[in-house]
Amino acid sequence: MIIRKLELNPFGSNCYIIGSESTKEGMIIDPGMMGEEIMKHVNELGLKIKTIVLTHAHGDHTGALADVKEATDAEVAIHADDAPLLKKSNAMIRMLGSYKEPPAPDRLLKEGDVIDIGDLHFHVLHTPGHSPGGICLLEKENEIVFTGDTLFQFSIGRTDFPGGSHEGLVQNIKDKLMVLPDNTTVCPGHGPDTTIGVERRVNPFL
Repeated sequence: MIIRKLELNPFGSNCYIIGSESTKEGMIIDPGMMGEEIMKHVNELGLKIKTIVLTHAHGDHTGALADVKEATDAEVAIHADDAPLLKKSNAMIRMLGSYKEPPAPDRLLKEGDVIDIGDLHFHVLHTPGHSPGGICLLEKENEIVFTGDTLFQFSIGRTDFPGGSHEGLVQNIKDKLMVLPDNTTVCPGHGPDTTIGVERRVNPFL
């Protein structure tokens, strides 16, 4: 599996470019900002982007969505419960003067859906709490999970936004993430990678 992690200014959000080694099909997770920079890396990797997945609708994870969609013509996928928030959540990007209206999603995700990228298969885990439609993406064979703003190294997502729930977020993390093997790599929406085992042992919120 090809993975390239980009930390995007000005919010320090993580964008992931994922690709199949065998087919060169690709996926972008959370194009927060800096669309040209994202596409530079896509081109370096020689990937044909098939899907752009949003782990949730907040503007620091979707700010470059319009640019990346225009450059790739890939489908945009988001959980159905966050789809209505997509335009509303970009108010912070609008204030920066670089706002582009986000395109409507092409695919509405739900728990249990699978996103296929060549020989890679990403299982959708619905983990609301940071936002109503927050998701994680689990690739079982490679033992890696992309957690958006659900789970971070030694922390969890904020729950003081509209539709947030601290109790719900913690319960979803326990029910859907803490059941994964210890050596599962966690790729979060902000900050460094970690593992399920480390978070199970030391995350103070769990």
